[in-house]
Amino acid sequence: MSITGVVLAGGLARRMGGVDKGLIAFAGKPMVAHVLERLRPQVDEILVNANREIGQYEVYGYPVIPDEIEGFAGPLAGLHRGMSAASQPFVLTVPCDSPFLPSDLASRLMQALQQTDADLAVAKTGAQAHPVFCLCRTGLKNHLQSYLQSGGRKIDAWYGTLKVVEVAFDDQPQAFANINTLEELESLQDQNR
Repeated sequence: MSITGVVLAGGLARRMGGVDKGLIAFAGKPMVAHVLERLRPQVDEILVNANREIGQYEVYGYPVIPDEIEGFAGPLAGLHRGMSAASQPFVLTVPCDSPFLPSDLASRLMQALQQTDADLAVAKTGAQAHPVFCLCRTGLKNHLQSYLQSGGRKIDAWYGTLKVVEVAFDDQPQAFANINTLEELESLQDQNR
């Protein structure tokens, strides 16, 4: 596989009232536990990118790596940190608040990336890309670092500088449901009872 999985849990979760989203209970356990269970069989190693509650994330037994760029700079800062710490040539990022992520996410993204010789593969359902579900070459680290050092923070703008392949997951649209508000949490809990 040659993939390092990076769980992005470094945000401020403003829409959740500042509560660390990955640690919020969903279906009886923290959301990050669901994510880790689904990610583990797909990758060679796992890193958790978190800037708060580090001790609570360490409980899961994976290295916890905070952003190198200060000020909660967003998912690209987490990707950059993951690239810096990864021991594998590819990095797969997933958010900590998507408990249904596909069990074949890594394999489908890798197949598309290799077939098109792309820099980065990103999941998509319908017309909606899901930029934090991406597989990219670890060798892009310096390119991303330059973008971040120039003040860039928008994922789409950075992706625009790369050869990107979008990979359709229209067979699993629910897999990319992420939970940003308490209302979304309750709605998904109700659907899965």
